[in-house]
Amino acid sequence: MAENNGGGAGAIGGDMGTGAFADRMKGAGEAMQATGQKMAEGGSQVTLKMLEQAETNTREAFAAMRSAASAKDLGDVMRIQTEFLREQGNRSMAQAREIGELIVQFGRDAVGAARGSGN
Repeated sequence: MAENNGGGAGAIGGDMGTGAFADRMKGAGEAMQATGQKMAEGGSQVTLKMLEQAETNTREAFAAMRSAASAKDLGDVMRIQTEFLREQGNRSMAQAREIGELIVQFGRDAVGAARGSGN
């Protein structure tokens, strides 16, 4: 009966002593910190990728406007506009896929960081 610690850390951690409980708590804190760091890094990567994509889309839109402004007739303008819209649709699909892949990867990294630090 001398083993009873009155419900302290041992009661929370089962049969482990205070030192083992403290180690587990420290490990959990480190895992949370690593996960937070990975999430911040992933968020920054997604934001930078979105800015890069916005720049690309803006450049392409201005290029199409320049082409349309120098068109010889309405048929030329329609061709340029149709081509731009088709390319923008393809570009948007590729960009959405790219952002989705980044989000999935940073989720995996965050989970991996939480699991890796907890061991």
